Amino acid sequence: MSTAQTPGPLPRGERIDYKIVLVLSLVHFTGDFYSSFFTPLLPAFQAKLSLTLTQVGLITGAVRFLAFVVQPVVGYMADRYETRWFVLTGLFLVFFVIPFSGIAPNYWILLTTLCLGSVGSSMFHPSTSGMVNLYAGNRAGFAQSIFNTGGTLAFALGPVFITSYVSRFGLSAMPWTMILGLVSFIFCLKYMPKPVSENMAGLGFINSLKHTFGKVYKTIFLIWLVMVLRAVVGQTFLTFMPIYLTRQDHTLPSVGVIIALFTIAGTLSGLTAGYCADRFGFKPVFLLSYLLMPPTLLMFLYMPGLGAYTGAFLSGFFVLAPMPLGVVMAQKLAPGSRAMAASLMMGLAYGLGGVIAPGIGRLADIFGLTIVLKCTAFIPLACLVPIALFPKIK
Repeated sequence: MSTAQTPGPLPRGERIDYKIVLVLSLVHFTGDFYSSFFTPLLPAFQAKLSLTLTQVGLITGAVRFLAFVVQPVVGYMADRYETRWFVLTGLFLVFFVIPFSGIAPNYWILLTTLCLGSVGSSMFHPSTSGMVNLYAGNRAGFAQSIFNTGGTLAFALGPVFITSYVSRFGLSAMPWTMILGLVSFIFCLKYMPKPVSENMAGLGFINSLKHTFGKVYKTIFLIWLVMVLRAVVGQTFLTFMPIYLTRQDHTLPSVGVIIALFTIAGTLSGLTAGYCADRFGFKPVFLLSYLLMPPTLLMFLYMPGLGAYTGAFLSGFFVLAPMPLGVVMAQKLAPGSRAMAASLMMGLAYGLGGVIAPGIGRLADIFGLTIVLKCTAFIPLACLVPIALFPKIK
């Protein structure tokens, strides 16, 4: 099927091409919708396969590690070759493979299916995120937030859908869910434009990094560090929140709703953060978000019963708000390699943040899950100093 005719990238200063941004957001939504399945189902997988918290952490760590490894490599390739292969192959792996986790007969096959899905997710993220800026006009922050909303909305709706589905039909019926992804895949195959390369095919990986980040590497590192620590907090809570909630006597559908509230809040805050960053600058939004993460996360942990719903919404609002901002800041500082910049802030930071999940799980086995989550809630305060060193960018 041939690619539909689409307008080219916008000259700087023009308005957003909402049609293309929404198509790219649909790719993001579809891929992350399926990627969101495994976290709320961890209690079901744990019960079915008798998993320890260390094994649960290893699943998350392995899945995030692949994002850590694959995304920068794909980002490097995407900046050099004008092909949709990375996006379409990645999207296919996600919606086709992850549903088979429901019929995995043992821990290792479960781990394999989820890891293959993670490879797929890591393949489409850098290319699509790098393309957004081409069609953003003079609203890069807002356009990236729209794109990010596709992912956060998927992580909001996916847990509600899959927990309700599994509660009614069982884990063994999960493969049938791939039908939804197939419909979206065909639509994206028809309307998604071809990426535009950065014409750096002659540079090797190391030389391309020097060419792209040489003059701004210190600032890029600070942004990346802040994004890694945010990912540590977000991934720790998202990984162990379902188990924590089930121990608080929440049902599986209730767990799905609470996770949905956490991510729906991120959808709203991502759009708000992008809009505010375009108007007032990125630094104030970062400072406010990281300052308010600890109290809202502690509110989630300390509010009993129905209060968990309010706590999840407020904590998700601030934990997920900075996600699109790190990508946009990096792309503004290094406009010559949009996909690579996106992969560093999304894949490398997000993946490295999740790689420590096995260690978090081990600590939870030793000291208790509640204590570990309380300690994790204070990590964002360590980010305030590097954020204070950020340059003023609009």
